[in-house]
Amino acid sequence: MIPFLDLHAVNKPYQDQFGIEFEKFLDSGHYILGDGVKVFETEFAAFCNTERAIGTGNGLDALVLIFKALIEQGRMKPGDEVIVPANTYIASIMSVLLAGLKPVLVEPDPQTFNLDPNRLNDAIGDNTAAILVVHLYGQLADMESISKIAASNDLILLEDAAQAHGARDEHGMMAGSFGLAAGFSFYPTKNLGALGDGGAVTTSDLELADLISKLRNYGRRTKDANDYLGMNSRLDEIQARFLRIKLQELDLMNEHRRRMASFYLKNINNEKLKLPYYDGSQNHVFHQFVLRVKDRADFIDFMSEKEIGTLVHYPIPPHNQKALNVLENQSLPVTEAIHREVVSIPLNPALSEDNLNYIVEQLNRY
Repeated sequence: MIPFLDLHAVNKPYQDQFGIEFEKFLDSGHYILGDGVKVFETEFAAFCNTERAIGTGNGLDALVLIFKALIEQGRMKPGDEVIVPANTYIASIMSVLLAGLKPVLVEPDPQTFNLDPNRLNDAIGDNTAAILVVHLYGQLADMESISKIAASNDLILLEDAAQAHGARDEHGMMAGSFGLAAGFSFYPTKNLGALGDGGAVTTSDLELADLISKLRNYGRRTKDANDYLGMNSRLDEIQARFLRIKLQELDLMNEHRRRMASFYLKNINNEKLKLPYYDGSQNHVFHQFVLRVKDRADFIDFMSEKEIGTLVHYPIPPHNQKALNVLENQSLPVTEAIHREVVSIPLNPALSEDNLNYIVEQLNRY
């Protein structure tokens, strides 16, 4: 059986280093916002080419904290509209609602699955304050076009980079550095995954960074002085130490993912399967390798018979989720078609060459 993802196998190469770091963690006696978090924040900011990174409890909180900080600064106000891709994980849209803002959903480019810049102008209204871009499945959105639209309309540009750690454009700009701020997730399945929950905000706006640092820690200015109605959402000290280890090899692992994706793209030859778009650059880190297939249930059954794991990202579009019933009665045919047809196949550093060859062989037989 080739599992869709074997996290034990993915993390096994780091096991000895994790053990050493855990001993240091125990010996430190400082288990919340200690040196591990501080050093990781510095290193992750440098990796993303931003001035600051602020560790948070998870990726959703990272986005919520960005919005709450912008409202606290008066750069946004409750009820403002935020343009969000309709085709995304539910957390992107939840963050807007949890901050007291109004999401405006925009259909994706069916080729890349990311926010379609050609649809943006029609979505911008008098109450639009920001655009939240999502780099879905690890592929950068069309940031050149979107940045120009945001600037010409005086809109705040933000990024949900939860799946795109290390993606960069042809100029070397990194995911997390294009907008005013970005939210990252370190959920264990991510390209840079912890052994538990974790997230971060990246930004080069120092005032915003300082405010988010306070808001993630009860709104504290000092230990006993709380200036803001904050949250308890701090990156765990031991997870930060584990992430530091894995960050050292992130570029190497992303390049490995691109090679595997290129192998799939070159060798999968089946007209029933629509392969993902990839221009061969470093703008994609292949958090997922996502196919489109008309009869998804039949395809999943076939792969299961061949003992190959698959996963669907995501079967229910956000606007059809009960939790987001405020978004009901929207016509989003491109998004709905994508969610009916997408299915992800294994792509991760634990796969062997034999695994890849077998997967391609079976895909071509489907």
